[in-house]
Amino acid sequence: MLSVSDAEGIIFNLVQPLNTQQDTELVDLLFAGDSFAAALCADRILASEVTSQLDFPHWDNSAMDGYAVRYEDVQDCSEDKPAVLEIVEEIPAGVQPKSTIQSGQAARIFTGAVMPAGADTVVMQEKTRREENRVIILTAPKLQEFVRKRGMYYRAGTQLVPAGIPLKASEIAVLTAVQCTQLKVFRRPRVAIFSTGDELVTPDKPLQPGQIVDSNQYALATLIRQIGAEPIMLGIVKDKPEALKEAIAYAIAHADVVISSGGVSVGDYDYVEQILESLGGEIHVRAVATKPGKPLTVATFKNDPRPILYFGLPGNPVAALVTFWRFVQPAIKKLSGLAHGWEPVFLKALTRQELCSGGKRETYVWGQLYVKNGVYEFQPAGGLQNSGNLINLAQTNGLAVLPVGTTLIPAGEEVQVLQVGS
Repeated sequence: MLSVSDAEGIIFNLVQPLNTQQDTELVDLLFAGDSFAAALCADRILASEVTSQLDFPHWDNSAMDGYAVRYEDVQDCSEDKPAVLEIVEEIPAGVQPKSTIQSGQAARIFTGAVMPAGADTVVMQEKTRREENRVIILTAPKLQEFVRKRGMYYRAGTQLVPAGIPLKASEIAVLTAVQCTQLKVFRRPRVAIFSTGDELVTPDKPLQPGQIVDSNQYALATLIRQIGAEPIMLGIVKDKPEALKEAIAYAIAHADVVISSGGVSVGDYDYVEQILESLGGEIHVRAVATKPGKPLTVATFKNDPRPILYFGLPGNPVAALVTFWRFVQPAIKKLSGLAHGWEPVFLKALTRQELCSGGKRETYVWGQLYVKNGVYEFQPAGGLQNSGNLINLAQTNGLAVLPVGTTLIPAGEEVQVLQVGS
């Protein structure tokens, strides 16, 4: 049985990310004039850096409502000795200036408007007084004050957005602003999911004695969609070697990652590991010292250009989700092309209640993270912390970690919490 750190190292080292030669596609921010198309780009992973042929700002412009002036005309003015300038033009945003500002002249200008030739400074209107076609400057500004120079935020031809990042609203705003409307992104990883067990039924079927609703497949599909991958739901597979072999063979032929739940312990009807080996799989992990989630199988199948990853998760619902959050989710994120931020995120929090463990395995207690007065606090879920108790898993956003050898963390003490569900 592997330690958590050893299992994590093995799993993450097995992941070979999608590459820019075979695993990319072009997406458009604009599609037939439909602004909703931008939403379809959300959370896609950029496969190559983006540059633009536009400077940003595109031209010198005013950062304030006021007057565009020549600094040399106003550098020594004050309320006692104001500068009096002739207003030769009014320049709203979106209008090209017509005048060149000469000595003793000024232009009325509004925020975002193009600076006129000859002017190098903007005096905010609150520091002036208007008298018909003249403006009286009452305070000396700084040179180039309230002027946004062309290219001061971004120079054309340089890196605008790096590769390997997800496209969030802020990136969409930047790319739209500089007219980068077609983007090269990684395709979505394909993740096949199936559940094993003769006792399982789908949620729409009436329960017979001894039967259990298969919740794992639906929960895992939701988590996979949330991290930007494409779930392929293969349903429930009976505990029969022929059926399992057929399902696994189909899955590894159609997906980048395969996830099964159930059938990976040492029961009389658990055939998964021997089937994996019969199909040419190499098993790297058979069990991990975690609670819940001990029976975790990780295997690879040779494939070009990268191996297919197989994760055999426990059948108990909580154990399946805990092992997904701890090991599988980061692996899929790394596979997707994310350059950074795919690793598990651990936070320090103060536990509101006493946390207990047997101490022999790294133990995860599920519950909710809160922020109070700028400090994270952890509230364990009420009721039994049992891998078969799915009910109190609702609203979980954190897993408190009790390391091997730790049997008690008192209320009010600090605990490491794995952030999940985001």
